[in-house]
Amino acid sequence: MLRLRAVCPFSWRAFQFRSCSCKPLITEMIKCTDEGQIFDLIQKSKAILSEKQVECAFNILWQFQKQKTSFLKNVECVRDHPQFITLHNLATSQTEFMNDDTLVNVLYLTQQCATETHDLLVEALVTEAWRRLERFDINMLSKFSFCLANQHLYFSPLMGKIADIVHRKLETIEDLRSLSVLMVNISSLISQRFQDQLVNKTEHLFDTIDSSQVNVARRIVKFLRNIKYSYYPLLERCNTVFLSNMNHLDLDSISKILSLYHSLQFHSFEFIKMAKKRLTEMISLFNHPHSFVKLFVALGPMAGPEEKEQLKSTILLMSEELTSQQALAVMGAMEEMESRNSHLNKKIASILHKHLDNYKPIELLKITRALVFLHFQNKELFVKLRELLHSYLKISVIPSEISILVYALSILPSPYLDEVEISRIEAVLPQCDLTDLNSFATSVLRWIHYDRTYLDNTTGKQLKLLQKLDHYGLQRLQKCTNLNLLWEELKSLKGDWFAESLLEETVATLHRLMDEINYKNVAEIASFLSRTNYLSTLLLDRIASVVLQQTEKIHPFAILPIILPFSILNYDPPQSDEFFGICVQHLNSYLSVLDPLMLVFLGFSLATLEYFPEDLLQAIFNIKFLAKMDSQLELLCSSLSMRVQLRLMELNRAVCLECPEYQIPWFHDRFCQQQYNKDTGSVNGAQQQIYKMLAEVLGGVNYVKASVLTPYYHKIDFECILDKRKKPLPYGSNNIALGKLPEMHWESNTQITGSTLPPGAERIALEFLDSRAFCRNIPHLKGKSAMKKRHLEILGYRVIQIPHFEWNSMALSTKEARMDYLRECIFGEGKS
Repeated sequence: MLRLRAVCPFSWRAFQFRSCSCKPLITEMIKCTDEGQIFDLIQKSKAILSEKQVECAFNILWQFQKQKTSFLKNVECVRDHPQFITLHNLATSQTEFMNDDTLVNVLYLTQQCATETHDLLVEALVTEAWRRLERFDINMLSKFSFCLANQHLYFSPLMGKIADIVHRKLETIEDLRSLSVLMVNISSLISQRFQDQLVNKTEHLFDTIDSSQVNVARRIVKFLRNIKYSYYPLLERCNTVFLSNMNHLDLDSISKILSLYHSLQFHSFEFIKMAKKRLTEMISLFNHPHSFVKLFVALGPMAGPEEKEQLKSTILLMSEELTSQQALAVMGAMEEMESRNSHLNKKIASILHKHLDNYKPIELLKITRALVFLHFQNKELFVKLRELLHSYLKISVIPSEISILVYALSILPSPYLDEVEISRIEAVLPQCDLTDLNSFATSVLRWIHYDRTYLDNTTGKQLKLLQKLDHYGLQRLQKCTNLNLLWEELKSLKGDWFAESLLEETVATLHRLMDEINYKNVAEIASFLSRTNYLSTLLLDRIASVVLQQTEKIHPFAILPIILPFSILNYDPPQSDEFFGICVQHLNSYLSVLDPLMLVFLGFSLATLEYFPEDLLQAIFNIKFLAKMDSQLELLCSSLSMRVQLRLMELNRAVCLECPEYQIPWFHDRFCQQQYNKDTGSVNGAQQQIYKMLAEVLGGVNYVKASVLTPYYHKIDFECILDKRKKPLPYGSNNIALGKLPEMHWESNTQITGSTLPPGAERIALEFLDSRAFCRNIPHLKGKSAMKKRHLEILGYRVIQIPHFEWNSMALSTKEARMDYLRECIFGEGKS
């Protein structure tokens, strides 16, 4: 019998299950109005149910569940019903007789009923599907991959087999809906080359989908997030789909899209603006924690003051019903919102405290970071957190998890590590990537600082650990042979340890891999140089060369990060006019669609380099743009909003001073006055020294003015005036002491013509330049300091810049030497 069944499976299936027509029973099933009627039919007909009828029963049961409000509770009731178990057993016995569609559909529907992954039916269906994999069409293959993803089998050999099939058949695939499902599910297993092929195929097929296909667009963005590739052309096209369907997007869709954009660092002002409006309309619609928490997390960080208060008051009323994960999500959003609602903070913290034992290490880190950021004070909670982190640390063997635990411990009050825990760190160091090593180093430096400040009992073990971290970090860099893999580890690195111990070797590694810089990664390497303030002319020249050769392949959104290091580090590459010209030309067609924030930063970066493209400036300095920017500022966190406003002011100032022919008005007087009224007027020790010595050199405190505000609100450290015979001229009795708030002593307006000097006299500005004014590796003046010098000269100053490395050098180690240095700078003479 078994041989007959193996040789003639179709006949066997017909003999066993087709003795009576299945259509009448299916028709009866379709007419059923609830689960009870379906289960009655199953009980009556279980002896003759075919695989198609089993599939139909599963399908109808699932349709009923989707209509229920209490979804999980109903699923459990269905799953535990005796006739569902009968249906389950029937399906298990019929697996090999099902056709391909039925097989995959029953697997999908079984999973939707929350069946356990190790369930016999699921195992049988997956095993049978594996046997038939090669003959599945693209639709069945995508649905099956989705089922595997539901079982978290992303790295399984079976998913690998699916990836191989997709790779072999990619040229013949024309269904983007099915392909997008497959792309997301196989994304963890594919090579860089295959990723590129999928991106190209997606671009080719994108116009075949209807503009309402939000799910397809969302899966494409998710795929890009999974492979960590911010591919702007596809992101823009997906964003257009989302915008055109915004009125139909539900809370879940908007929430997921915002999260994906955040991960990809893709900013769409239009999407955020419309999403905020849509989410705000939903505030009164949800009264259940499951939905409202999702709304709170999505809307909270970008909501206005009134909406924030409404969200906080509602979540406070629901707080007793929050699960551990919901409380964690709320706390994360409160951190983003910089919540100052102490009552809500305490309430959410108490829920977290209650569930603390159930959180994973990464979740404990999120909790710790949020509590510290919000300045939460609760000794008992912090003690429990510390105990849990230490207990996890003693048993963990995963390097990334150990680095998370150590980092969390380091930001708690009174941090410490015992010898066993230090040994555990040392044991995993050979397996760590640069991200983990940097996390360890940051934590260790905190401990060293804490010991020195409070306990003064540094044992030297932390210092030895730092030396080992240096060793393994350098070793990893020296062994690196792939630029893209290196970038994955570099992109989030920051802090003192990296800058002091690894930066030089990192740049040397980038020099070694410089030929791998291309249109795909050029913006990333540029952003690394911007972040580190390291002037590498070799790398910057390579960046400029790649842009000149491959401009058409570089998306305009990438131009800002490419230009930024040249602007920050004050460097003109060979063929600089052609390079900057091509960058500006590449942007021109996008001026109307770029986010206001990006346009302002672009304008300022180019202005720092003495480039003032008129089209770009006209796009920024008009009423419509400024109104749009004001509405965007409302969506940003306070720190970023202030940064944008400062950059707009600095750009406005640069244009007024360097390009008066554009006739762009100065409109930042009020803003600047507000900012400088907040200035505490703090000064460093070197400025105090210079002030006293200048008074001696010039003949008294009335001959030097400190903390001066110029027209257009440049602040300078010291000012003096020499007449035509180079004799100092005294100021009146309104001179201010060092460290007080600056006051504008020129005309109250900001026109240069308002300043008058005796014939032949000159106004001198003296600036002390600390390390922030120079590149990290060489004493090369950075862009903002160079631009300030230009502006002061336009305003009529002779500018004297005093670099910190000269003032603090051995040559100027005595007061007499410093006095001579100042005389030489001011009068052009040495000893008097």
